[in-house]
Parts: sequence; C-alpha cells; structure tokens
Amino acid sequence: MGDAGADDDSNYNKPFLLESYLPGFEESRLLKRMDHEKGEPPANKLTFDIIEEGDENEEKEVKKGKVIKFGWVEGVFMRCLLNIWGVMLFLRLTWVIGQAGIIQGLLLMTIANVVTTITTLSMSAVCTNGQIKGGGVYYMISRSLGPEFGGAIGLMFTLANSIAVAMYVIGFCESLLDMLTGIYGDAFTGIIDKGVNDVRIIGSGTLFILLIIAVVGMEWITRVQKVLLVLLIFSQIDFVIGSFLSFDIEERAKGFTGWNLETAAENIHPHYSGESFWTVFAVFFPAVTGITAGANMSGDLKDPGMAIPRGTFYAIAITYVTYIVYGVMVGCTYLTQASGHVSEYIFTFNGTGDGEMLEFTDCSFEARNGSCIFGTVNDQQTMTIISVTGYLIYGGCFAATLSSAIASLVGAPRVLQALAKDKLYPGIELFAKGYGANNDPVRGYIFVFCLALICILIGDLNVVSSLLSNFFVASYALINFSSFHASVTKSPGWRPSFKYFNPWLSLFGTFLCLSVMFLMDWKTAILTFVIICILYMWIHYRKPEANWGSSTQAAVFVNALKSVQTLTDTPEHVKNFRPKLLVLSGNPTHRIPLIDFGNLITKKLSLLICSHVVTENKPKNIVKLKEDVQGWMKKQKVAGFYNVLQNSNFEEGASACLSLSGLGRLAPNMLLLGFRAEWDKSFSKTMQYINIWQKAYDLKLSVIVLRLRSGLDFSSHILEEELIEAEDVEPAISESDSSDRTNPVLTRKISVEQGGKKKVSVDRAQVSKLGLAINMLVFGGAQPRDMVADIKEFQDKKRRGNIDIWWLHDDGGMPVLLSHILHSRQQFAECKLRVFTLGSEKLAKQANMFSIFTRNIETNMETKHMKDVLTNFRISTSDITVISNMKVSAKAELWNEFRASLKNLPREVVNENDIEKEQEFINKHLRLSEEMQKNSRDAQMIMVTLPQQYIGNTKPAIYMASLDFMTRNLPPTLLIGGNNVSVLTSFT
Repeated sequence: MGDAGADDDSNYNKPFLLESYLPGFEESRLLKRMDHEKGEPPANKLTFDIIEEGDENEEKEVKKGKVIKFGWVEGVFMRCLLNIWGVMLFLRLTWVIGQAGIIQGLLLMTIANVVTTITTLSMSAVCTNGQIKGGGVYYMISRSLGPEFGGAIGLMFTLANSIAVAMYVIGFCESLLDMLTGIYGDAFTGIIDKGVNDVRIIGSGTLFILLIIAVVGMEWITRVQKVLLVLLIFSQIDFVIGSFLSFDIEERAKGFTGWNLETAAENIHPHYSGESFWTVFAVFFPAVTGITAGANMSGDLKDPGMAIPRGTFYAIAITYVTYIVYGVMVGCTYLTQASGHVSEYIFTFNGTGDGEMLEFTDCSFEARNGSCIFGTVNDQQTMTIISVTGYLIYGGCFAATLSSAIASLVGAPRVLQALAKDKLYPGIELFAKGYGANNDPVRGYIFVFCLALICILIGDLNVVSSLLSNFFVASYALINFSSFHASVTKSPGWRPSFKYFNPWLSLFGTFLCLSVMFLMDWKTAILTFVIICILYMWIHYRKPEANWGSSTQAAVFVNALKSVQTLTDTPEHVKNFRPKLLVLSGNPTHRIPLIDFGNLITKKLSLLICSHVVTENKPKNIVKLKEDVQGWMKKQKVAGFYNVLQNSNFEEGASACLSLSGLGRLAPNMLLLGFRAEWDKSFSKTMQYINIWQKAYDLKLSVIVLRLRSGLDFSSHILEEELIEAEDVEPAISESDSSDRTNPVLTRKISVEQGGKKKVSVDRAQVSKLGLAINMLVFGGAQPRDMVADIKEFQDKKRRGNIDIWWLHDDGGMPVLLSHILHSRQQFAECKLRVFTLGSEKLAKQANMFSIFTRNIETNMETKHMKDVLTNFRISTSDITVISNMKVSAKAELWNEFRASLKNLPREVVNENDIEKEQEFINKHLRLSEEMQKNSRDAQMIMVTLPQQYIGNTKPAIYMASLDFMTRNLPPTLLIGGNNVSVLTSFT
C-alpha cells in the first residue's frame, strides 16, 4: 500500500530445512521431489525437529584411536578421593588442629564439608537434569544460569584449578625437602637454600613431568592415579598404626605423646598463633575442593548423570570421616609446641639436668630468644613422626600431592576447552581444538602449565591456598544458586531426577558460601566479586550467540509476565503516558526510515511493534519470516517486535493488527504510518489506507503519519531472495555416491530475483555474504549516494537547527510531547523547539479590518499566553509565532495545481461541486502550505497537528489531496492526530 505497510511484491517462500536421521527420511525427500515434478502438492508428512546444542559449523572429524570412557568409580570416586586426600591431609591437617584445637578444628572441617555437601546436592540436581557434556562445572552453570555466569565462572574455575596445580606441586616440593633434610640432616644443603628457591626449581621440573603425563593420554593418567591411590591408602594405615606406637624418646621430645588424655585436654581448645578461625579455614578449605574433580571429567564419563552424584557423595563421606578421625588422633597424640631437645624432655619429667634448663614445652619467644620448631603448630611433617615409618608417609604425601596436581592439570584444560568451543570470549577459540580419540585439550594443558608455573614461582603455599579458596567458594556459590534459580522459575524443562534436592537448601548453601568468602578474607572476596562482575558484563554486552535454555531465560519470561500483569492491573495516569507505537511497516527492510523514526521515538523505553500484512495468496513460511526479521531488527539495534499475517485484503489484515496487537496495557496507543504520496493512483488502495486511519481513531489510538521528500518505500532497490522449496531441499546425488543415500547433500543453489527483473541462480554462500533479503539491505547495482542518505535519514546523524511544532489546535498536547521526546534524543539534542500556532477568531477579524495596532497587541497577548502554557508544562522553546491571517485566500496558482491533481480521478470519486463545498477546508490547508513553506523550509523536523483528524463528510480524495499539498516539498514532516488524548500535565 505505498508507504502504508503492505508488501504486494515481497517474495518470501522459504522452506524448513529438515535435519534428521529418522527412518524413511530419504524416502520422504524423494517423494516430495516426485510430487513437485508431477505438479502435485507434496504429501503431508509428520516431521520432527531434532535440536542439538553446538555450533552447526563445528568441524566433524572421525578420529582414530581408542575412546576411553569411565564409570563412577574410576571417573569420579577415585579422582575425588585423590583430590580431597591431597596436600592438606599430610601437610596442613596437623597444623589446623594445632591452631584451632580439637573442637574448633572439627567444627572447621564440618563447615567445609557442609558447604561441599550442599554444593554436591545442587550439582547432582543440575547434572541429572539432562545430558552433561564436557566442561564439568562450567557446563552446568552456563547451561543453568546462562553464558554470562557460565563464562565468568569458567575462566575463574580454570584459573582456580591452575592455582591448585601449583599448590599441590609446592606441597610436594616442601615434603620432598623435609624428607631429604630428615634423612641427611645438616649435610643436606639443598640446591640453593633449602627454601623458596629450591621449591621453585624442583616444582618447575615436577610440573613439566606432569605435563608430559597429561599429554600422553587419559588411560595412562588413570593407571598412574590407581598406583598413587594404593600408596595413599597404605600411608594412612601406617599413620593410624603409628599413633599407638610411641616409644622413641626423640619423638616424644618433638611432641608426640601417644594417646594421652592430658594431651587431648590441652588440645581441646585453640592455640592461635597469628591466625584466626577463618584464616585457618581459608588454608584448610582447598582440602575439600576436590569434589569437582569428577565433574570436570564429565565429557569422559559413560553416564555423568549417575556417576557424578554417586562418586562425589561417596568420596565426601569417606574423606569427611577420615579427616575427623585423623583430627582427633592428632589432637590426642601430639602437643602443639615442643623444643625437640631430649635433655629438656628428660628434665621436664624427671627433674634431672641443669637447673636453668627449660621444659621442652616452654616455647615462649622470651624464654628461648626464639620459637620452637616442633609441635603441630610449627612442624609440617608431624605425620611422619606419628607414623610407623616416615618414608611411607612421605610416599603418601607425594602420592596425594601429585595425584591432585594431575587431576587439576587434567580438569582445568577441559573446562577451558568447553569455554573455547562456546566462543564466549574473543581469542580463546584456539583452545577448543582437541587431539586424539579422546579430544585431549593439549593446548589447554600448555596454558594451564604456564599459569601454574607462575604460581610456583611464588613458592608460598599459604598465600596460594587463600587465593584459591575464594575462587572455589565463588564457583560453589554459583552452583548452588543455579539450581535454586532453576527451581524458583518453575521452568517445565527443570526436571532433575535426583530426588534429594531442595531449592531452599541450595539457597542456604549460596549464602553460606558467600559468608565464608568474606569471613576468610574480605579483601580477596571483593576482588573475586569484581573479577566475576567484569567477566559477566563483558559477555552480557558482547551478547554471544548462546541459546541454552537457561533458568535466566525462564526468569525473563516469568518476570515479564508478572510485570505485564501488574501493568494491566494498574490504572493509567497522564504523567506516565508513553507513545506505544504500532507501525504498519510492511517488510521492515523496505521502509528503514519509518522503522528508524519509530525506534527514535520509543528508544528501548516504550513499545514498538512493526506489523506486516502479506497480501499474496501464495503459501508463505510465516514462522521463518518472523524469526529472520526479528533477527534483522536486533542487528539494527531496533528494540521492538515484528508481527506478520497473511490476508489478501490489506484493510482486513491491518484492522486485525490494530485490534489484536499487544497484551493488556502493554498494547499500542498510537499508529505510525508512512504517507501515501501516490494517493491518486489505485484509489481503491487509498480508500483502504484512509479506512485504517479512521479505524485507529475508533479504537482510541492516536495516529501519526510520517512523510519524507524521497518517500519511505525502497523495496524496488532491494535485492530480493526467493528460495524455491523444491530446489532448496532436493538432494543433489552424483553418480559417484548414488549408492550411498544415507546422508544426502543439499544443493547450495538458490533462486534470486534481482530488482524485480530477473531470476538468477547463485551459490548460497554468495547470498550469505550479502545477507538475506530480509536481513540486510542489498542494492542491485550502484545506486546514487543521495539514496543511501535518504535510507539513513534517522540513523546517527547529528542535527543542528529547529524542530518546528505547528500546534494548530488543542488535541491533548501530542505534538508538543513528541517534539520533546525527539529533542531528548542525541540526534536532535542540539536542535531548538519553535512553536507556531493559529490566531484566534478575534485576531483574524482584526486582521481583516486592518486594525494593525490592536492586532499587534492581541498577537503579543496570545503569544504570551502560549508561552505561559508551555512553561507550565515545563517545555522549553526558543520562539513562539502566532499566525493570524489564515482566512486570506491561498494563491491562485496553488488552487489551480490543486484542482489539476484531482482531474484524473473518476467523477464519482470527486467533482467540481465537491471542491466548491469543501472550499474553506481546502483553503485552510493551502494557506498552511504557504506558511510552512515560508517559515519551516529549513527545519530539521516538522511536527504538525492534523487540521482535521476525522474525515467526516469530507471526500477522501479532497482530504488526501489537502494533506498532500500541505506537506509536499518540506523537510521530514510528521502529521499528528492526537485523538483528543491528554498527554501533558502541569502537576508534579
């Protein structure tokens, strides 16, 4: 309908592309092809959409080799045991009991295990709610809470596991140096200093060996871990037996008392030395972070949904019991501080020796001019003294640290690989590539190796472990929150098979994790939050193509529904009036300036609906059209919605759009049309155009009509793409592969209509570079630069000049409000508002009597009155002009042009008698044309009240001709029919 919004010549016949491996799929294709060749409609078939996550362009390779998949024992349980029985068991458990005492030490361990147990409950719910692929915790959070949280925690978790590798290797190095010192005594001088530098050297070499093991493959890693687990178990048995064997006086001098009630009574209370409960907790907490070791291997598990919950819970239960038992054993058998001098030990119990000799437990700094080096608070190798043979404990420590390091070194790259495959961050795609049958992330191994190496160079285990704790607790908080959020949104897709899950327990776990973060170290907690927020906002504003059905998406729907219902239940008020536009746009890519102007008015702060009435009778793929146009609007940053319906009668289709668009009070209150400049051609369509206009008034909608010099419809210059279904879906089978019909190849040729003139066959890739017809504006050949400027009329062009408001009568203040809104946009911010209004009847009579003096006084009074009105409405204007001589007849040549424009119309449409009857109406519009040409020719935008909103008894041809002459050859002009809706108020 010209610029009104119908697309009579739009071709959009796109088929659904069926991708399926269902039996009979090939036969269905061939049947459809045969039907088309016979000229018959294709047989109706029941089709199924198989939806699978992932990149459609992802490289599909058939990789040679044996694919290794693990059950819950090898894949989860064993790995979690090895990680939880890690460096902390042998190097920090005794220190924890020495600092915190038995009661607070056991409480500390219990809190840590409560956090991990609740987190495992939440993790179990997530991983039993569907298929879990590679990526472990990252995959769970990203698919539950969306790419923003998932991407943030994915990088954080990769970093945390990389730090964990360093922590475990540092633990190994410290244990090795202590063992060598114990064996060789003072004869062992170390490589450099037996301290941090030696840790750096040994740790770097150890890390390199672990990298080689990881690159070799998962099967060898599992074999190594089995050996390490056996060694770990035997070392713990050695420790338990050794606690009952306390005969060596040298061991007793170092603080080992054997099972002793006095020792237990002394250790029952804390002995903090420069530490507090939460700082000790921060050091210990990494001991229980191994719960994700199995989840990180989700891509290598036979059944992640079963293996992760079962293996993780068994590992937590067993390790919690062992930590509690070992904590009690240490508290009952070992003193917090001891000198290690046998003579002092003998003096303490027998009283024989030098009278000035100190007791072996007297370790005050003042007494010794220094501190003791033995006891649970001071000696990291306390377990070796308690055990039967320290060498087995050293072996267990080596096994624990190295197995945990291997688990983290293997797990972190898999998280990074999953993150890289999703392409959430730029520049990390190179880590997506895997090698071998198991798709091993070798590049990720090297990246984690480098990060861990940097941390090893720090060399201090406590510093590293405190930083690590916050990263892990943050990830646990998000795991808990993801399961809670998925539950409260009541998404039908949230159906975890894990029956012990409770959303409120997950919420409690979330707050518990957050509290623990700040209690451990509030500065590190704030830093962790800042990092997560930065990563979150990066992805949020980047908006990657990630549609995973997350609970965040479900929450958007629920919140939107509640908001619309609340809005509908709330009475409207003039102060909250917003223009909510229904744009009869046709195909939006054909009328880009109209869409841009509507978007300029609403600007993400109000409703914009673009309606398209397809008048062709040919079958249309309406669903695909809606999806593609909505995608185009998103790319063009047009915040709105697109509706399309098919009706051979444009008026009926547009009326349906007017009646049915919106939901409750979130419905249009204003109709935006393009002016039908060729109103005198095909007058039956012009009548439909006018009827829609009047229909909007009947539905209590305001009407605004946009007119540009160059028009609004650029469809004739756009390269149209028409996909013909038979060509697009028929399989192209060559002679060489005619025997293999299991995977037919779709032809890439499509039919394209260029500029409405001819059809050519081109490759789909060529079209995709240009963009689909409804996705991107494509010109069929070189076009004048002015045309491009016309299309971009309302796109990011700074304007300087005036916005002229022709407020011809009081219709509720719509022209003033729309001008104010336009002026608030960046594009028109530097423009000034000028108001033109018509003088009163009294002023018109004085003009006729040539009462110049009196007329000037009346003009000034009316100008002042208008200024007061606008000031009362808080509208700032640069100039107010009162037009007083509207009763004067328009120029004769303008009248002649007007009559000439109506001569080509049939007499039943309009005749000379009709013109005579409407002479006053016509003259008013012609006079307005003269005044607007005189005053507003150079304006940036003209906002004019419709002199007569309702057509009434006026002939439609005269009505359209009058509007045409009033607005032709002017800057962008908006005709406004406010429908007497009050939109301005002076009240606060």
